[in-house]
Amino acid sequence: MNDSQVSIGVIGGSGLYNMPQLTEIEERSMDTPFGKPSDVVVIGSLNGTRVAFIPRHGRGHIYNPTEVNYRANIFALKSLGVEWVISVSACGSLREEYEPGHIVIPDQLFDHTKDERGRTFFQDGFVAHVSVADPFSATLSKLIADGVREAGGTVHEGGTFITIEGPRFSTKGESHSFRAWGMSIIGMTTSPEAYLAREAEMAYAVMAHVTDYDVWHESEEAVTVDRVVATFQKNIEIARSAIVHIVEKLGSGDYQNDQQDALAHAILTNRDKLSPETIQKLTPIVGKYFAD
Repeated sequence: MNDSQVSIGVIGGSGLYNMPQLTEIEERSMDTPFGKPSDVVVIGSLNGTRVAFIPRHGRGHIYNPTEVNYRANIFALKSLGVEWVISVSACGSLREEYEPGHIVIPDQLFDHTKDERGRTFFQDGFVAHVSVADPFSATLSKLIADGVREAGGTVHEGGTFITIEGPRFSTKGESHSFRAWGMSIIGMTTSPEAYLAREAEMAYAVMAHVTDYDVWHESEEAVTVDRVVATFQKNIEIARSAIVHIVEKLGSGDYQNDQQDALAHAILTNRDKLSPETIQKLTPIVGKYFAD
């Protein structure tokens, strides 16, 4: 077993870690103060760099978007020492030029979810207000875009990713409204994942694979599960190849986590109001700010 620090995490489908380049593979069952992650964490080496993979919906896709334990997934990665989180997800396109099969690296996020998904680590008397004006890491977003190009994919940089509750797809009225709002792509999982990663001071960015035109496009068939799965499967090899390129660059040590001080001016609660148990619970996230 390789016990070196795991600096990179990938959250996405279970097929992502079934790549021939991945060696020294181990599966780690983890628990967190927020429950268990979606599945065991698969840890392996890509050209000497340790990478942790979490299948967002569990193996066999057993959790719908609302049921995913986002806090446990992010907390588990943070506990392993992860600084960079690559999110791989399917999305619908709300722009003509973002065609099925293309890949979008969004730079903005709109949370249109409704149920309580566990949107913050800070609660029960511990208050922090983290800035998410720019919710995605610019450094990691650029690396993902470059990796997709190197893998031969068609990539678009920028755009606003709207997260809806699901698990149902949009109505036409909703889809046309989202377009009128200026949204670019639509999915069901990026919120609150991105916000939690920011609270955990991890650089987070999305490799969003366009699988359909949602339901607004009159000349295309409405989105279905079959179409989403078929289109995404065609892009799996691009995703795997891109991840290899990204990990190689991050593994060089030439890049610095641009969110490593996200909590520096965010914690509001006075230390004398916090119990040792409360601080201990969040030690992987806030420990450096409460070191004696």
